[in-house]
This record gives sequence, structure tokens and C-alpha cells, in this order.
Amino acid sequence: MPEVRMLTLFRPFVWLARGFLDLLAMPGISLTYGLAFFLQVCVTVGLLYYFAFSGFIFPIVAAGAVLIGPVLAAGLYEASRRRQKGIDVHLTDVFIVTSTSPVRLLGFMLILYFIFIAWIVVALTLVDIYLGDIPSETDLAALLRSENGIRMLTVGTLIGAAFAVVTFAMSAIAAPMLFDRDVSTLTAIRTSLKSVRENVMPMAVWVVLILLVAGSGLLAAGVGLIFAFPLLGHTTWHAYVDAVNWTEN
Repeated sequence: MPEVRMLTLFRPFVWLARGFLDLLAMPGISLTYGLAFFLQVCVTVGLLYYFAFSGFIFPIVAAGAVLIGPVLAAGLYEASRRRQKGIDVHLTDVFIVTSTSPVRLLGFMLILYFIFIAWIVVALTLVDIYLGDIPSETDLAALLRSENGIRMLTVGTLIGAAFAVVTFAMSAIAAPMLFDRDVSTLTAIRTSLKSVRENVMPMAVWVVLILLVAGSGLLAAGVGLIFAFPLLGHTTWHAYVDAVNWTEN
């Protein structure tokens, strides 16, 4: 396993600043990537509306972003890596990415995907427990008017937060590490867990920044995600570079 660095409390602000500079340096590439992510979110929201699951839009989209987002941002890691090394960045470099450990990165993506499916199963189980069956009207206002709906949302939020904490600890730096280095999936996950465990407060600051940026991105009907997602992707690369010390270099 590589060494992990001890981070200062406000170090995540440095990552965010570097990520912002990456975005400013290549706005066309970054925002095109963000637009692609936003369109995926729109498709998901449209399907949830179509199947009358509008009340579950936020938890499902939020869970998907937390659980699948780190892998979807691989192109942004490549853009930041190239800029860091002084290599020209083109749009094809971002959308056609070659990982150092493609099979292991795929394995990590499957792990996150299964966690996401587990969260969906838990959410549907909560619906069955508190509402008895999937109601014909599941918008948020209807759930808040129901005592059982409020209970379901409360319990679901707590369980969802637990899923998010575990997933963040596993993937905080694992996805960019698997993209960058030929390491095993287990090594990447263990390194990420170790970095979070030894830098609890700085990582907590990083989580707050993620929530603020992502929350801001949800404004204006989610259009802000076009900016927020690439910013977080670039920032995650710099978090990985800063948090992991490859001694052979």
C-alpha cells in the first residue's frame, strides 16, 4: 500500500481552488463533460416522473451521484492529470479514457453499483414497511402530509447517510488511484479508508465542500450541475494527488 499523508484541516480548500483553476483552464472540455452528466440526470428524473416515483427523485439521484459519480468522473481525472503534466487536453481524451487498471476500475464500479442497488432495495423496503404498497402519488408534498411518509423519509435519510459515509470512505481517493496506477481494487479501497481514518477532520471539511458545491449545483432545476460536477471531478483528482504519497517517485 502507498503511504497516506497527514492533511491540515483546511487543505480541501486548496484542492477546490486547484480544481477551479482546472475548470477555468479548459472550460469547454469541463462544461461539456458536465453537460453530459446533467443530461444523464435529466433522463433519470424523467423516468422517475414517468413511473410516478417523483417523491424519490432526490434520494435516488443523490445516491446515484455519490455511488456512481466517482467512476463517471474518470474523464475529468484524465483532464486534470494531463494539465498537471503539461500535456495538451482534447475532448476525445476526456470521453475516451484509458485507465491503468481498466478491469480493476470496472470491478470498483461494480462494487459501487451493487451498493447503489442495495440502497434502492432498502428504499423500496421502507416504502413497503411504512406505506404498505407503492402509492399512486409519491411526490414529496404528499409524503410530508402523511405521518408514515414523514417517518419513512426520516429513517430513509438516516440510512442513506450511513450508505453515503461508508461509500465516501471507500471511494474518496480510490477511483482516481485505480485510474492512475496499476493497483488492486482492494489496495485502492484500503488506501482510501486509511486516508479518511487518519484525516477525519480534513475529510469532514471535504464532505462539507462537496455538499455545498453539489447543493449549489441543484439550484435552477439542477442546471448548476453542469458546473458543479466537473468542478468536483477536477478537485477529487487533486485530493488524491495530495493525499497519497507514492514513495517510488
